Amino acid sequence: MRVLSPVPVFHAPSVVPCDSRVCCPDAAGVLSLPDSLNLHRDQQRASKTGDTHVFSQSELRTIEQSLLATRVGSIAELSDLVSRAMHHLQPLHIKNHSNGTPLHQRVSSIHWQPEALYTLCYFMHCPQMEWENPNVEPSKVTLHTERPFLVLPPLMEWIRVAVAHAEHRRSFSVDSDDVRQAARLLLPGVDCEPRQIRTDDCFCASRKLDAASTEARFLQDLGFRMLNCGRTDLVKQAVNLLGPGGINSMSEQGMTPLMYACIRGDEAMVQMLLDAGADINSEVPNTVHKHPSVYPETRQGTPLTFAVLHGHIPVVQLLLDARANVEGSLQDGMENYTETPLQLASAAGNFELVSLLLERGADPMIGTTYRNGISSAPQGDMNSYSLAAAHGHRNVFRKLLSHTEKGKGDVLSLEEILAEGSELGEKPPDPSRTGKARLKALREAMYHSAEHGHADITIDIRSLGVPWTLHTWLESLRTCFQQHRRPLIQGLLKEFSCIQEEEYTEELISHGLPLLFQILRASKNEVISQQLSVIFTQCYGPFPIPKLTEIKKKQTSRLDPHFLNNQEMSDVTFLVEGKPFYAHKVLLFTASNRFKCLLSNRPAAENTCIEITNVKYNIFQLVMQYLYYGGTESLHMRNTEIMELLSAAKFFQLEALQRHCEIICSKNINTETCVEIYNHAKFLDTPELSAYIEGYFLKNMVVLIEVEAFKQLLYDRPAESPTGDVLQNLEKTLAMRIHSIHLSSSKGSIV
Repeated sequence: MRVLSPVPVFHAPSVVPCDSRVCCPDAAGVLSLPDSLNLHRDQQRASKTGDTHVFSQSELRTIEQSLLATRVGSIAELSDLVSRAMHHLQPLHIKNHSNGTPLHQRVSSIHWQPEALYTLCYFMHCPQMEWENPNVEPSKVTLHTERPFLVLPPLMEWIRVAVAHAEHRRSFSVDSDDVRQAARLLLPGVDCEPRQIRTDDCFCASRKLDAASTEARFLQDLGFRMLNCGRTDLVKQAVNLLGPGGINSMSEQGMTPLMYACIRGDEAMVQMLLDAGADINSEVPNTVHKHPSVYPETRQGTPLTFAVLHGHIPVVQLLLDARANVEGSLQDGMENYTETPLQLASAAGNFELVSLLLERGADPMIGTTYRNGISSAPQGDMNSYSLAAAHGHRNVFRKLLSHTEKGKGDVLSLEEILAEGSELGEKPPDPSRTGKARLKALREAMYHSAEHGHADITIDIRSLGVPWTLHTWLESLRTCFQQHRRPLIQGLLKEFSCIQEEEYTEELISHGLPLLFQILRASKNEVISQQLSVIFTQCYGPFPIPKLTEIKKKQTSRLDPHFLNNQEMSDVTFLVEGKPFYAHKVLLFTASNRFKCLLSNRPAAENTCIEITNVKYNIFQLVMQYLYYGGTESLHMRNTEIMELLSAAKFFQLEALQRHCEIICSKNINTETCVEIYNHAKFLDTPELSAYIEGYFLKNMVVLIEVEAFKQLLYDRPAESPTGDVLQNLEKTLAMRIHSIHLSSSKGSIV
């Protein structure tokens, strides 16, 4: 994780005026503070209640400008703004939550440590001008107007959030880490490390106790500090200062001296505290009533949990030897709401700690139950298998798999891990250790390893016999493709046949097909191309290609075939290849819009002559034969004339004749003619015939991928060619096919 520390210190060549943009305009369109921080309203309230602290109008305006600043130019400017803001905000707005009275009499107020101001300056610094090379005369200056955030938080938001973090710690000062935690909330995308537990600055006296209680709290604070200094010879004196709880007293963070010693990795102090009677299995409480500064992440943590979390192996060994609960706070038969030591060690990838915990009986099958009932784990709770796989710790994951549970009668070997419950019917095993439970855990681990791009772990789990899901297969294939791992790509493509057809869901259409065709487009490897062809054919399914159907279009008028190319009574003559062809306007006017346009604006009294230049005479004769006979039944054509007749039907806008030609073309398709027919279909812009041929490509792609003409069609044609992007067209056709198959199967019929 990227941590923004140490924070660099900026020295600007000149002070840049602060930006006084604000968050909310009033009714008149004037920018102003929110009501909760509006000092004019506070002034009015103070005057009504007789408060003697009254601000002048110029002073109020200065305070508002301080609170509304979003950018600063120097640390001096920021220090002045924060000082003025804190000076006026604290006596006005900080309330005692117990009785609601103002804290005017508060002796100590929250102040900002110098490093906190430098950290805040880092986030609010406004480099209007950055000097590329100040040592060159004249200096080069680059103006930077783009900023990574559209709306920057004003200073009052920085103060509010940072002070809230400081008050949560019961601290009188805002430190650098409080500002970084505020940045995590106010600046989306800023990756600051969550606040760590500190053993040197986490105690303070309560502010609202009487003298006796305050003295006791100070003495307890002193006792904790004495123990945290690492002096084992002070243990006896420190215990006497801790109060009634003695060696097991808890700080406001809910931490015992033993827990702090485990965090520091102080083996000698841990041993001394254990000898003095410290509770080895004490837990950080869930409640915040007695311990208001408990970190949410540390709830139910034990000394062993903290020692494992910080990787102190000697301390872990010492605690385990002293019979610490190897599962942390988890009790038998209870739900686990926090990570066990083994889960933490697995997530951290600490092989030595994992081995040690497994030897002491830690169970890798234990998962974490989320308190809100919502889990990010699709198969179940996050256990040690899943955590190791999600973080890519392959050696730790293998260690967890190969671990043999000593002293338990229901031990399963690796081969038996995936066995079904029926094979274990001889004895009633623990349900958490049955083959089904382990299969569920491994499928969960497989999901997380694939989701986080750890393909090697995913393939290791697959080698144990864990079945693929479409999602894990796709994510693993995507990772291998991005990493250019050709052998793994080939292995994964071979495994596609193991995925159940029931999983051909929307994810296959929206994410799977684009990835597969991207691989086909980029690899141009014969083995991979052949494997992808098998996948496309399998996805297309065994069902026939949807046939093209005839268009039943009844002509509004027709003439006796005797008048076909008969000069008698003809009123229009077509000149085709220099030869006349006689026809009749009464028939052609209603045949199509194309004929109607050809005959329009011509004298009706005389015989009209129209020259046709882009159609052969015999093809034109077939078109007229179709019109005069009123259908396609009387048409007799050779296979060599089909494409030309299709082109003529398209030109003359005769939809029924065009569809008839498309049907004949679809029947004549084979591996030798499919590419040529497809090129003509795309050139003539016949989408139905093109889609049919694309279906033929997909259904027979295993054979076609070896044909040179087909490979040229896929790879060597530019996108602006009449055929367009063939791979993109195939992807769309296959997506429609998968969608129609599953839609039909859900309705109980097959297309």
